[in-house]
Amino acid sequence: MKKIILNSEIEELSPEELDHIEQALLSRAQTISKLAYAPYSNFNVGAALLLENGEVLQSSNQENVSYPVGTCAERIALGYAGANYPTSAPVMLAIVAHRAGEEKWAGVSPCGMCRQAINETENRFKKPITMLILSAGGTVLRIKGISALLPIKFDDLNSAGLEY
Repeated sequence: MKKIILNSEIEELSPEELDHIEQALLSRAQTISKLAYAPYSNFNVGAALLLENGEVLQSSNQENVSYPVGTCAERIALGYAGANYPTSAPVMLAIVAHRAGEEKWAGVSPCGMCRQAINETENRFKKPITMLILSAGGTVLRIKGISALLPIKFDDLNSAGLEY
């Protein structure tokens, strides 16, 4: 038997340790999360995406009574960026969440589909995307590239298998 050990590096910071760009991006994600359309889960997610051209895009989750039809905040931001700024790589993505009617922020992490969408975007531009995730305890996780959250990725339709 061969054992494969995968390691991830994630930084945990206080909000004061973030630079002004990171703080602004988190603030934008918090603001837009309050405009989420989440009548079924009451779980509002906000995302703010910084592109290398300096543009900041924001989005919130948009639910549908047919659950698979709803769209996550992260994928909306990445899709909009790809369609409207196809030559400007995303460099940083801030993600926050809270339950409707609650003041406290909730812990959140990109779902599997969002992780794959982030992976595809990184592959498209050949650059990692730094993610900032606000935790329920108020600290911020800084993750430099999707590999930390998705160590075994689906990258190539022509691959005969995973290579380590």
